[in-house]
Amino acid sequence: MSAEKNCQFELEEYIKQGEPGKIEKSEAWQTAIGLQAVDGLKISAYLLDTAKEHIEGKISIDEA
Repeated sequence: MSAEKNCQFELEEYIKQGEPGKIEKSEAWQTAIGLQAVDGLKISAYLLDTAKEHIEGKISIDEA
């Protein structure tokens, strides 16, 4: 499984959980990651960890 597909799968888990705030944040991160992929950029583990921390409310968007 490619890094992008794995990342999308991990972020979709938040959508399946059904918490409204997490759904919106997850969709926004998926869009941002998709735009990076369009530019040919690879997704780092750091980016994925940062996205998860933001979605879970551990850090703010400004910190992300």
